[in-house]
Formats: sequence, C-alpha cells, structure tokens
Amino acid sequence: MADNNLQTKIQKLRSQIDDLRYRYHVLNDPEVTDAMYDEMMNELRHLEEEHPELITPDSPTQRVAGKVLEKFEKIVHQVPQWSFNDAFSEEEMTDWQERIMNYLSRNERDPAVAGRNIIGSRPKDLDYCCELKIDGLHMVLTYENGLLKTAATRGDGKVGEDVTNNIKTIHSVPLRLTPTPPTPSQAEGDGDVSLSYQERVARRPGEFVGGLSLVAEGEVWLGAKMLKEINELRTKNSEPLFANPRNAAAGTIRQLDPSVVRARKLSLTAYDISSGMKIDTQQGELETLEKLGFLTDKHWKICKNLGEIFQYYKDVEKMREKFEFWIDGIVIKVNQKKYQDALGFTGKAPRWAIAYKFPAEQGKTRIKDIYVQVGRTGALTPVALMEPVKLAGTTVTHATLHNFDEIKRLGVKIGDYVIVEKAGDIIPKVIRVLDKLRTGQEKTIKEPQLCPVCGSKVERRLIGVEKRDSSTPLRSARNDSVALFCTNAKCFAKQLENIRHFVSKDAFDIDGLGEKIVEQLMNEGLVKNPADLFTLTKGDLEPLERFAEKSADNLIEAISKAKIQPLNRFIYGLGIRHVGEETAIRLAKHFTKLENILSANFEELQNVNDIGPRVAEEIFNWFRDKDNLKLIEELRENGVKIKDLKIERLKDLKFAGMTFVLTGSLQSMSRDEVEEKIRELGGKISSSVSKKTSYVIVGSEPGSKYQKAEVLGIKILNELEFKKLL
Repeated sequence: MADNNLQTKIQKLRSQIDDLRYRYHVLNDPEVTDAMYDEMMNELRHLEEEHPELITPDSPTQRVAGKVLEKFEKIVHQVPQWSFNDAFSEEEMTDWQERIMNYLSRNERDPAVAGRNIIGSRPKDLDYCCELKIDGLHMVLTYENGLLKTAATRGDGKVGEDVTNNIKTIHSVPLRLTPTPPTPSQAEGDGDVSLSYQERVARRPGEFVGGLSLVAEGEVWLGAKMLKEINELRTKNSEPLFANPRNAAAGTIRQLDPSVVRARKLSLTAYDISSGMKIDTQQGELETLEKLGFLTDKHWKICKNLGEIFQYYKDVEKMREKFEFWIDGIVIKVNQKKYQDALGFTGKAPRWAIAYKFPAEQGKTRIKDIYVQVGRTGALTPVALMEPVKLAGTTVTHATLHNFDEIKRLGVKIGDYVIVEKAGDIIPKVIRVLDKLRTGQEKTIKEPQLCPVCGSKVERRLIGVEKRDSSTPLRSARNDSVALFCTNAKCFAKQLENIRHFVSKDAFDIDGLGEKIVEQLMNEGLVKNPADLFTLTKGDLEPLERFAEKSADNLIEAISKAKIQPLNRFIYGLGIRHVGEETAIRLAKHFTKLENILSANFEELQNVNDIGPRVAEEIFNWFRDKDNLKLIEELRENGVKIKDLKIERLKDLKFAGMTFVLTGSLQSMSRDEVEEKIRELGGKISSSVSKKTSYVIVGSEPGSKYQKAEVLGIKILNELEFKKLL
C-alpha cells in the first residue's frame, strides 16, 4: 500500500507534467525540452507500474492507451449534432441576415425576444461572433465530474463512433478540466446586483470547481508539416497519399491502433459548449473553454454588422496560408444565446449560424481539347480546353498542363474527366485524372515535333536555361524540368507575346495597344519587334480596320510619350526571363545606367540585392545575345531614351532605410504612383507589417494590416499626411 508521501509525489509529478503539456500544446509556449518531459513521464510511469492502485483516469500516462480495438462502438449523442448551412457570397449572407431578422420579428412574443430594443427589424443589442472554420473532423467530448468520459465523431448527428482512446492521445485535449470561476456575466445570474463579482463567485463555487459535467465540441486537425511527413512515408510504402489535412485527420482518427494516432500528433481546437453550462454569449463560451484548459483559436472577432463581417472574411482569406491548420471559410454565429434560442433550428441546421465559405478551389470537369500556346520565350505550353467549371468564385474553361512531361505523368487524354485546382490568382491547373470514368473514346495527346504557329522544329530544353556559348557560366540543373521550345527566333507567337509584354502597364505602358491591335499591326507587316512601334505614323494606321482619325492620333501620341522611360521600366519591358518588376527596380538602382548592366559580369550581377545565380545567369545571357543587343540599338535609333537614375548616395535620400506598407483603397493617387514615389526616395515597399515597418499608409476600407500597425505602434499615415511627408 502506498504511503501519503508517495501519493503526494505522484500527484505533484502529474500536475507538473500536465502543466508542461498545457503550455506546449495549448499555449504554444514550451518550457522544457522533449527529453526533460520524457524523463518526468518515465518517472511517473515507473511509479504507477509499482503502484497500479494509484493510477487515475486523468493521469498523463493514460493518454497512450495501447490496446488495439477490433471495431468502434457506437455512442448516442446527448446533444444532436447539426451541420451549418453554407453561403458563398455577400448576397447570400445578406439574405441570411434578412431571414433571421424576419424570423425574430415574427416571433416577438417569444419570451427570449419580448421587450427587446428594436431599430427597424433588428434587435439593438444583437451582434455576431465570427470564427475561423477549421477544415478538420468534428468531435464531441463528454466530461463527467471534470473527467473526459467519451469522445465521439459526429456520425449521422444522432449516433457517432466512440474514438475515446484515440482522442486521449491528443495533447491539446484535457483529460481533466481546469477548475475555473464563472465569467462576470455568468456570475450576474444570481440576481443580487448589490454583490461584488468576487462575492457572486463565492456563492456558486460548486458549479465551476471540481465536479463539472459538460459536452464540448471542437475540430480535430492535422498540421500541414505533419501531413507532408505522413505522405513522404506513404510514398516510400507505395500507399495512396492523403489529398489534404482533413482527409489525413479523418483517416487517422479511425485507426483502430491508438499508437498510430499518437505518432501523427493531431490537435483539437474547441469552439462550443453544447451542454452543461449556461453561458449568455458565444464569446463567453470561447473564453470559458480556454479557462477550462482547451486549445481555442484566438482569431475570433465580434462583428456588429455585415460590413464588419465582410471585412473579417477578407482579412482571414488573406491570412489563410499562414495558419498551421487548413480553413475553408468563417463561421458566423449570433452572439447572444437568447436570440439563438429564439431562432432555433431548421430540420438540418441552426438558423442562428452560417458558414461563409471561401470559393471552391477544386472542381470536376471534362477536357474537350488540348491546344499548344507559344510564349514570348518560345516555350510550348499545352493548355486544356474544358467544360465550364466554377473555381475560386469564377467560371473557368482553360487550365495549364505546364509541359508534355506533366501530361505523361498525369496520363491525361482528350475526353478525360479531371480534377482542376485554382489557388488565389494562380492559373488553374489539372491535378488528377478520374480514369475510372473513362468510356474508351478518349484520345491520346501526342507531343508536337513542330511549332504550331510557325512550323519550325522544336527542341527539348531545361526550363529557365537559354542556349549558352563557352563564356556562359554553368550551373547544376538538378532541380530543373524539361519543356519544348520553338527554335525559330522570328516565330510570330514569340514576337506577339514579346510586344504585348513590352507595351504592358508596368513596362512602357502604351495605352491603346491591346492584343488584337498588336496582332493586326504584325499581320499587316508594320511591326515585327518592339522597336518598330516607334516608327509608326498616322498614315500607317488610318487605312487599318478599327482605326479612325482620332484613334490613330491617340495611339501615335501614346507611343510618342512612351519614348522616354526610366531605366527600371526599360529593363522590365525587354522581357528577360525571371526579371519581374521588382528585379528590374533593383538592377536600375544598383547600376544606375544601362551601359553598366551591359558590361556587368556574372559575379557583379549576383551581387545585386536579392538576385540569385539563376536570375543573374538569365540576365548575363540575355545581354550577350546579338539579336537582343540589336533590338536595344534599334530602340535608341527610333527615339527611345532612357532616364538614368540620379547617382545619389542612398543615405542622402529622404526615405533611405525606411519601409512602407500600403493598405486600403487610395483616392488621389494610385497605389503604383505611391510605390514609385517611395522607391524614388530610397524607401522600400513591404507586403506585411512588422516591427521593422516605418510607416503604414492607409486608404479607405483598410485590412488587417491597419489593425496590426495599431497593435505594434507603427506610425499610420492617411493620404494627406503622406503627401505632407513627401
């Protein structure tokens, strides 16, 4: 029989281990190394093995139940499990709010809403609690007398599977609830307004300390890093890969062996107390869950109206890639429980809540045809023409297949049903063929031997590598892929794309030269390269279709204005592979004159800030190509002049060493104009706010950057203040 000293030692050891678990897995604030944690666990395990009568259900050793189950038993839920209705647009959200307001108006006699203050049809005190919608597996946790009794999946909403042993392996799930006093709003429920908060808590300790029984709900999720590790292992074992963290989490929880679950390091984020505690608001539930020892997400926000909800949605959508877990939208709940109770449920979902989903990023469609596009570098890119499919809020009919090696890897055929994906502004791509849906009528895609535009031979090259002579620096091609390239330097498609890029907004910015006009000028033989644009006259244009006297005058004037360009726009307009707008700016600032870039060797190019070996090599090769040098010469002969940057010491510039962040819509100046002013004066532009940010320039409807600047104490400028600073 163990003595009191040993019992005390074991209890203290458990308490310390559980505190470290809570700090590491809930607060994300580890105090000791894994080795030290394991040492204490081993000590506790050894003591419990010697004295099994001292083992308790909430001991940390009980998280690693090793018994393999034959099957999962069923659990009848104490509280029905509902799914949320979905919204995918601001219009649908507006409709939802109108429905709940109309419902409340029709039920004014309900005790929960009788006598409320009303503005129009809207309760004056009604607001919304907005939370991240974590894309995981819904879990129902039942606690009795403060101890975890069962954990169950949602199932059909009435009956779920008992996965308690697996959930016990998740360190963010408390086996015993942390005793906690009521919140001030809860304590006010005793009706005696003369008592202080502390006195009210003292009156009701039994409800909150010790034997608390409740049902909590949350989402089990798998981190992206762990998903990568699991899929790497499954690849080695020739097992099918998990498509996303949600699938991996669901597959893991349904493992019959808890040791497999433990190894995958799942987490659970709690967001609801559905039974056992009467709390006035959803906000209060989230705060109470945190006090009880659960991991809760801290990105929830109380919104007063739809405008604030829409802004929260936009802010979260911008941040979604930064979260360790996947999210597929936000959940909006009426904050006040009295209105939740009055609104109630439909047959399938609560009226008082809705999931405002991000636009779908994947969809199923059918490939109607494959055609080949020739880019300005001569690369042949196969493009899929598809039956219309809605992705990320827009209907698309085209998707890239990257190159013909990718077609072979995917096994794509014309007529195939496929899964296409679009993330953000990225061009949609085919990611999987649904080969089980084939009919036998599908056609194999053949790799072209000739350029589809000019008929010239094509050759296979490493992507990103132009032809080299003996003076070109070599590098490892270990991570390169192969694509087909047209060998004809005069290929119509290459020239068309080159000129389109040359006249684009961030390059020479020639207004009126759209794709159809450029193609028309090339078909008429008036333009074969960018330099020819500056030889055009009004007489050349007027006979052409689409041109009248006024439109011809306007285009000639726009071309004339474009003859004088700053060095960075000139460089960007040349269309050098991997040289984007920012890289062109860095080159211009570093070398100040075009002649300095022309004479720069490979090492000098690599010394430019943020330019690596690959980009340096592309620049080096481009300026040693005879045809490219001839183009620069023709541009100059036809009147193009380059404004060299003033050779000023960086420290003498007004914004030297300063970093600016822009957010919101600007009125009197465009974002491009503001950024250009900042760069001219030596400042830098950043897309995110940090302690290193000097100023945040704010327009109308600013996003989360504005809020973060306030938190960090960063100087905030409106447009007028920025102009004064200039």
